[in-house]
Amino acid sequence: MLKSIHVATVALILSLAAGSLAHAQSGPTPQEQMACRSDAGKFCAEHVGKPPQMNACLKANKAKLSDGCRKVVESRGG
Repeated sequence: MLKSIHVATVALILSLAAGSLAHAQSGPTPQEQMACRSDAGKFCAEHVGKPPQMNACLKANKAKLSDGCRKVVESRGG
């Protein structure tokens, strides 16, 4: 389960990074990955391996996300 959550987190960050050239070039930081790991597993586990769906799911659940993950989503265009 932890591995799939990590994969989901990486996919999320990479898909969010595609929305911003500067962020896409720098890639996700370890802090950004950790900020969304729990939320990705809690709210969007069914979208593991599907970056566009994961991105949409986290955006749709933005009000429920932890402060740290919400900030990551917003900074990545969500």
